[in-house]
Amino acid sequence: MVTITANYEGTLRCTSIHGPSATSISTDAPTDNQGLGASFSPTDLVATALCSCAMTIMGITANRLGVDLVGMTGKVIKGMATEPRRIISAPVEITVPGHLTEDQKHQLEAAARSCPVANSIHPDIDQTLTFVYPD
Repeated sequence: MVTITANYEGTLRCTSIHGPSATSISTDAPTDNQGLGASFSPTDLVATALCSCAMTIMGITANRLGVDLVGMTGKVIKGMATEPRRIISAPVEITVPGHLTEDQKHQLEAAARSCPVANSIHPDIDQTLTFVYPD
C-alpha cells in the first residue's frame, strides 16, 4: 500500500505528497469551477492517470517483448458533465514509434486496455483507446 498525504493550501489548491518518494504535486480547481486553473485539477489527474497508466503497462509489455517504445506519446481529452459535475469522457490516443509486427501491436494494445486505472474508473466514462503507428 502507498500512503499519500494532502494539505489544503487555500484558494482551492491542495498539495499532495507521495509517501515513498516525497514527491509533491499540487492541484487547483479549474477556472470553470471557481478556481485559478494554475495546475492540474483533481479530475485532470484522473484523465492523466488513465493515459500514463496505459502507456506504462505498454512499456512493461514492450520490455518483455524486447521492443523499445522511447518516444511514445499519449494524449487524453477530458470531458466533463455539469449535473452532477463528473468526468464523462477521457478518450486516449497513443502514438507508438518503431516498426512493430502485428502480433506486437496486438499485445501492446491488449496491455494498454488492461491497465489498472482503466479497470478502476467508472464504466460509464468513455475511455476509448486509439493507437497510431506512424511508421
